[in-house]
Amino acid sequence: MPCRPAIRALLIDLSGTLHIGSEQTPSAVRSLQRLREAKIPIRFCSNTSKESTYDLRERLKSIGFDVHDGELWTSLGALKAMMEVKGLRRPYCLLSKSAMKELPGCVYAGDTDEHHENFDSVVVGLAPEVFTYDRLTKAFRTLLSSDESSTSMPKPLITTHRARYVRTSDGELSLGPGPFVVALENATASRNLQAISVGKPSREFFERVLATLPDDPLYSAPDSKSVGGESSISWRDVAVIGDDIEADLGEGAHELGLWRVLVKTGKYQRGDEQREGVLPPNEVYDCFTTFVENLLEDRR
Repeated sequence: MPCRPAIRALLIDLSGTLHIGSEQTPSAVRSLQRLREAKIPIRFCSNTSKESTYDLRERLKSIGFDVHDGELWTSLGALKAMMEVKGLRRPYCLLSKSAMKELPGCVYAGDTDEHHENFDSVVVGLAPEVFTYDRLTKAFRTLLSSDESSTSMPKPLITTHRARYVRTSDGELSLGPGPFVVALENATASRNLQAISVGKPSREFFERVLATLPDDPLYSAPDSKSVGGESSISWRDVAVIGDDIEADLGEGAHELGLWRVLVKTGKYQRGDEQREGVLPPNEVYDCFTTFVENLLEDRR
């Protein structure tokens, strides 16, 4: 195991890492308090798309977690920002009703029978109640409804994240949005359509969060280096911690040089850290609390 750098800030996953359903993982509330007492900057990074950012924050408070303003970053927030940049006004939203609170004025798939040509994009989150054959077919038709001979860009397919499965409150693994996104990509293969993922582990998501950390070399100390002729920033003193080796610790987390910590709670399955084709994490712990204990001991 490589020598851990002096960790100055943490990007912390929520579901599966700090809590499962409405229950905290072992001593997670107290461990978070200890991090605050040690004055370590914290950002919560969640791909949760079954509920709005407001509803998520309220649920965290009900469990006992103290969430400060500017600390909670979600894939739904990233989705809203991307829609504004791309000028999307009429997405067909395969999202939960709670998630729709984040997108005022947009159309919930469960409340509309509008023709597929009226939409300018398709958005997919974790929304079991709307993943029906008819609605997925409308999403498929929406993506195909642009003129194949047109030189304009095809209607985009956007997903909050591509997780294959999630750990639900019943303690079991359940399908995530990933398989439904792959199904739409496969069905529209003639258009070479690839979904745009706005949440973790995209580099863009992590960069947006990193930019909010205190502007102090004690916290950031980025190491600039050239990769493929382009400038790249390695945030070696920032750790990202999560229960999903791919969705939390893959792609952007690796590209940016974040210190990657896997915990064996939530959706973790035995051997994830040694899975073929997956970059191993820098550290593995039984739970969030054991990582915090080790981190604070190192600082002492």
